[in-house]
Amino acid sequence: MEQFPKRPFKTHGGAPVPHHKNTWQAQSAILPPPSRVILPMQQHIGAPCKPVVKKGDHVYLGQVVGDSEAFVSAPIHASVSGTVAEITQVMLTGDRPIDAVVIESDGQMEPDPSIQPPASITNKQELAAAARASGLVGLGGAGFPAHVKLNVPEGKSIDTLIINVAECEPYVTSDHREALENGKNVLEGIYKVKEILDVHRVLIAVEDNKPDVIQKLTEIADNPQMDPQDEVRVLPLKSRYPQGAEKVLVQACTGRRVPAGGLPADVGCLVMNIASVSFLASYMRTGLPLTKKRVTIDGSAVKNPQNVIVPIGTPIKDVMEFCGGYQSEPKKLLMGGPMMGIAITGDDLPILKQNNAILAFDQKEAKLYETTACIRCGRCVAACPMNLMPTKLEKAAEKKDVETLLELDVMTCMECGCCAFSCPAGRRLVQSIRLGKAYVRKASQKK
Repeated sequence: MEQFPKRPFKTHGGAPVPHHKNTWQAQSAILPPPSRVILPMQQHIGAPCKPVVKKGDHVYLGQVVGDSEAFVSAPIHASVSGTVAEITQVMLTGDRPIDAVVIESDGQMEPDPSIQPPASITNKQELAAAARASGLVGLGGAGFPAHVKLNVPEGKSIDTLIINVAECEPYVTSDHREALENGKNVLEGIYKVKEILDVHRVLIAVEDNKPDVIQKLTEIADNPQMDPQDEVRVLPLKSRYPQGAEKVLVQACTGRRVPAGGLPADVGCLVMNIASVSFLASYMRTGLPLTKKRVTIDGSAVKNPQNVIVPIGTPIKDVMEFCGGYQSEPKKLLMGGPMMGIAITGDDLPILKQNNAILAFDQKEAKLYETTACIRCGRCVAACPMNLMPTKLEKAAEKKDVETLLELDVMTCMECGCCAFSCPAGRRLVQSIRLGKAYVRKASQKK
């Protein structure tokens, strides 16, 4: 087995984004049960679920209300007890109409009587089955079904488990609070996963702008009762965006490069978000599936920024009201951080499983600067963690040149925004690259 690194390995590119971690010191608040929740049937990467309840049905907290037979999917559970008011459609980001189950809460939060902790888990197949039953998806923002990741393919050997606590996006502090408030639960989850997958090196990766998290998790991991084999270590990382991106994180922690189109498992690594591994520990202990989420509420338009634990499906406007409402008119709302978050048209959309932040900005901070001509300075190339050429990708996208887009490896772009952030001309590079990807996908469908 490889030794534990004393310092992170060098990675390419990145950007020195401002932190704006305004909510890191405040204990998370708990939102009272909302009057209704809206549960879209797609809150994950992969196939959408289909409703398994109908209008008028009584449902319990934690009851399955949507599921799919597809492998890359995850069931949806009721986040309140109450009555199914309707089965409707909601328009999520990207103009995607998705079926949704709307539940009128009875205010009781009565759990499903059939809920019980999973039976003894001894192998990766049982672990993956438990993760699927829990409805767990990547809680760091990606929304990839956890059971797919945990079901390591035959022929792949995992020797390093990486726990992602980098949280490199500005404003977002939900993982920060998870570490401080539930540190022992995090380590409990780590030990369950490492034992079942027979992994003997665990690296808890934390950016060095979180000294309190580093201290807290180090104290727990260094406790012989928690870590008798001394196989769990905290690795402080350089605070540079996008340090928490999966491929960047693998390289920073191990020096290994995930191949283009590949996964961390291809280089012997499994990456899990801190909130995901903490939830998994709670699920194995209680059997209660994923029904709530800690979300950072922040931005210049928010009156009382804070982290809030909310039932999944709660309308954003209800969470904003809990935080004191808006102190100025919000000109831009984001699901996620300002670098990779998605702009939304209003606060009537619900909180999803993979949401880690809702940001609301006023006119001053939402203003877009006018673009000017590219001056060929090369800053976007220097900033790209994937060693791509954003300016050439932009030109190929403008020409709808699919062949050149493929030659330039457009699909490798993870849309982190480092290129646009670093561009002195204010070029909308990420938007152009997204269009380029769409042209490539459309061309492949025609074949």
